[in-house]
Amino acid sequence: MSGVKGQGGPGRSAAGVRHVLDDPARSSLTGPHAHFAERRGRVLRYPADVSPWLSLPGEPDAQDWADLAALAGPGAEILLPGFRGELPDGWETTFRMDGVQLVDDGLAAAPDAEAVRLGPADVPEMLDLVARTRPGPFLRRTVELGTYLGVRREGALVAMAGERLHPPGFTEISAVCTDPAFRGEGLATRLILAVAHGIRERGETPFLHTGAQNTGAVRLYESLGFRLRRRTVFLAARAPERLTDGRAAVPVA
Repeated sequence: MSGVKGQGGPGRSAAGVRHVLDDPARSSLTGPHAHFAERRGRVLRYPADVSPWLSLPGEPDAQDWADLAALAGPGAEILLPGFRGELPDGWETTFRMDGVQLVDDGLAAAPDAEAVRLGPADVPEMLDLVARTRPGPFLRRTVELGTYLGVRREGALVAMAGERLHPPGFTEISAVCTDPAFRGEGLATRLILAVAHGIRERGETPFLHTGAQNTGAVRLYESLGFRLRRRTVFLAARAPERLTDGRAAVPVA
């Protein structure tokens, strides 16, 4: 069952203390995924070929934005999950989508006999499946973030799901996708429950994110035993070509 039942309001525990799922990227990068963390000042992010998730401070100042621009590079498009404030001068919004965060509240998690473990050797096929199904960001090294399971038919990868963000005590289920030719067979559901089983076996709680407008997926997740924890936003913005003091926004090594 979820470890966050009975909160005092969206994004806060009953005692008003910030919860690890309120900023899951920061919680991950300062916790179980600390070995992935790239830091400049108060800004944390995953390597660019692992995940686009990053974390700004709750109320970023001019230095934080300068550090972010330097990390990402001049003119880079940057994912700003959960950010609802005003962008500073020189930054341009390129994408915005309302999202939801759902957490395990009674999943019938179970292993799946057909599911196989996927690893680095499977990445070309995984990237091809993602390109055809567009479940969300999955990059060359995303597979390093946790366990990925897939289903093969006649040797071809036709469905997969895996683990992404890893705040203490929780693991996010992500990259849930099925080849269009094999939809309707319940493969995504089976893989979600199989990945959740592995998370539960570690004594952790599964959670996930999806677009709020993706009502079919939300209904499916809720029918499986996820519940809405909080509403969020997925924002992307383009960094300026130069910092506000006129210096080029050169990425750090």
